Amino acid sequence: MLEISTDPARLDVDTVHRWLSTDAYWALGRPREVVETSIANSLCFGAYDDEVLVGFARLVTDRSTFAWLCDVYVAPEHRAQGIGTALMDAIDKELVGRHIKRALLVTTSSPGLYARYGYAPISDDSTWMGRTYQGG
Repeated sequence: MLEISTDPARLDVDTVHRWLSTDAYWALGRPREVVETSIANSLCFGAYDDEVLVGFARLVTDRSTFAWLCDVYVAPEHRAQGIGTALMDAIDKELVGRHIKRALLVTTSSPGLYARYGYAPISDDSTWMGRTYQGG
């Protein structure tokens, strides 16, 4: 049975690091220390199938006004089984419950999943600015 949890003590950091650093196009080569720090400073969601971690997502948030959704990952052997949707259901419930005004994400994969939760491109909004730093 699938369960979504935000308990950081349940996360298998070795597994999350392996997924992100070896398979996630946006985090290839990410050092374990960076994964540890990012988990420690974020609201993380683990998807568990019979206590085995099968998916992960992270919100960088002040827990009251803003959130950045990132590092959404489902283990390859568990994809197309509704785990991404279950993660997004839990994330959406969390954000609505905290009255978050704006949540952002950057993706080149699964835009349809995020669109079902109201995410839409903002590139035409010239008030939003960003910068990409090297080495991150």
